[in-house]
Amino acid sequence: MTLFGYGKTTQAIANKFGNCRIFDDNIKEIKTDEKGNTLFPSHLFDPDASHLEVTSPGIPPYHPLTKAAKNLISEYDLFAGKMPYSIWISGTNGKTTTTQMLHHLLKRRGADVGGNIGSPLAEMDENANMWILETSSFTMHYTKKAKPNIYLLLPITPDHVSWHGGMQEYEAAKLMPFASMNEGEMIVAPSKYKEVPTNGFFVGYDGADDLAAYFGIDVSKLKFKGVFLFDALMALSVTKALFNEVDYELINSFNIDGHRQEEFTDKKGRLWVDDSKATNLDATIEAVKNYEDKKILLLLGGDDKGQDLAPMFEFLKGKNIEVFTIGSNEERVGSFCEKYGISYTKCGVLQNAVLKMGDKMAHDSVGMLSPAAASLDQFSGYKERGEKFKEFVLALS
Repeated sequence: MTLFGYGKTTQAIANKFGNCRIFDDNIKEIKTDEKGNTLFPSHLFDPDASHLEVTSPGIPPYHPLTKAAKNLISEYDLFAGKMPYSIWISGTNGKTTTTQMLHHLLKRRGADVGGNIGSPLAEMDENANMWILETSSFTMHYTKKAKPNIYLLLPITPDHVSWHGGMQEYEAAKLMPFASMNEGEMIVAPSKYKEVPTNGFFVGYDGADDLAAYFGIDVSKLKFKGVFLFDALMALSVTKALFNEVDYELINSFNIDGHRQEEFTDKKGRLWVDDSKATNLDATIEAVKNYEDKKILLLLGGDDKGQDLAPMFEFLKGKNIEVFTIGSNEERVGSFCEKYGISYTKCGVLQNAVLKMGDKMAHDSVGMLSPAAASLDQFSGYKERGEKFKEFVLALS
């Protein structure tokens, strides 16, 4: 078996099957790993000498390896024949929390969780009663055979546009499962996609109220608000459909993951919000909505992955907001602030931004890291960015 990329996904596959040929841009000479798999520089890949290629989902379709491959499949396709009853969760924002909530509800029924969250498929239990898979557009782009039994699709907004080549291609990847689903299998998705061809049973929504009404869920019994309420309703839609069950006590015992609209206070008792996981426009817009009754000091910037920033600034325009910019798209964010008449301060790096925000913070305002951009231009990931943000805030005198 040939594997593209030597990351978490492909290493798990190599460990499970053994005797794999792995091609990676970071490999400079042929060598063997401790499991007996052979590692090659990418340029040595010969498509005529390979009968099956499985790619790491993050490798884009324009990479020389994926362009040259003749028998390319996804990690999901590799396990299609062994995959138990499966629930796929995708969309732009909220899929991680929805996946975690659903596993919280179903782990007592023998569910295993993985995909884009937790374990690669090669490390999941093939004897589990069901698999709950957070599923990225990257994976679905390469998937030709595997399909879910239930597909939860959260709203699609611009993200990973440069990887896919455009918004239309990104959206098409998210809609891929519709075509393969059968009668008796459920799709819960935005109502705008009701005309997308499928044999599955389509449940459309325009918002949380639609989900609550359709599945008979009493929102007043849920502790969650805003985007987290919507995530909880998506998770509960599955237990209602499969088991006619809405366990309010169990879902309310779920605790939200860190770095997603996580509130904390500094030494002066001022409110700050770590929303480092907001890597696209829609996530930042939803976060701002929750604090519009306050003056918002908003930290923006990073790798925006080719997103059109205009819709976010249309939303921010006229609000009681001051922007602080960092990261590789700092100049771009600044130009949008000027265009839309939003006050901003260029900060360059995170620590400098926190210091400048701290100087301007009042007790009736909120300092928010909700960057609408990925973090890899300056950090190892959104978690490090969020942790550093909190560290710098808590160090303010």
